[in-house]
Amino acid sequence: MTAAASAAATGEPIALALGAGGARGLAQIGVIEALEARGLRIASVAGSSSGALVGGVYAAGKLREFREGFEKLTRGQFLRLLDPVVGRPGMIGGERLVDAMREVVGDPRIEELALPFTAVAVDMERQRVVWLRSGPLWEALRASFAIPGLFPPQVVHGRELVDGGLLAPMPITATRLSDAHRLVAVDMHSRPRRPPGEPADGVPAAPVRGSRLARWLDRRLGNPPGEASMIDTMSRALDTMQAQIARGQLALDPPELAINIPRDVCQVYEFWRAKEVVEVGREAAEKALDTAGY
Repeated sequence: MTAAASAAATGEPIALALGAGGARGLAQIGVIEALEARGLRIASVAGSSSGALVGGVYAAGKLREFREGFEKLTRGQFLRLLDPVVGRPGMIGGERLVDAMREVVGDPRIEELALPFTAVAVDMERQRVVWLRSGPLWEALRASFAIPGLFPPQVVHGRELVDGGLLAPMPITATRLSDAHRLVAVDMHSRPRRPPGEPADGVPAAPVRGSRLARWLDRRLGNPPGEASMIDTMSRALDTMQAQIARGQLALDPPELAINIPRDVCQVYEFWRAKEVVEVGREAAEKALDTAGY
């Protein structure tokens, strides 16, 4: 029996580092479900941005309900959860979206969660990574996924915090506080499944239509057909930066197991594709576990 298989058989605890990646971060739901199906016991979780969202929900014991809710979500329903703002340092307030998720998950404090959990954010004033390990869960998650320019910063203890993916897209260091001897990290910026330039779903994205809010978002976040939208350009730039930082983190502090999610699974905002994205994560995790002998 390999060391990996022995760890799975004995239920040896592992620490889990969940990466930043927008909507494709939902793939990490499938990763967690695959790890548990192999008998691995997750002892602690750290996450950046959407990785913090998935990790926090998991630590709260509500991952199944969260997944089911997102898998039922249509494009129109998701767009109606976005609350455009004017006169604030961001285009989307985020309150309506967080309220909807809070209804499913509840409103616990981090120190009350079943697992040790760390949400990673960035203090831009001090130019440093911040680990949030106590306090209201949604305050920490809101800080961790506050993409600059899209969401306003979240004030925590008087500090304006933004997306953890800016400096720590793969929060390996934050997991080293755990007693677990094995670390599993999810790389959300792996090689694409399709050649560069080909849309993630094989067809150009349709313009956002429908409600007044959807039309507003189409004008505010997009350009005429055939031109890259502002949100697409912003997400590609952020992805490029995060991918480079993540590669450095993997090289300097390699985990015992890395699970690779292709970076072209979906666009950063396509949360309505949750079902297929979760399945991609499950398949990637199973492949990595098979290779490692778990």
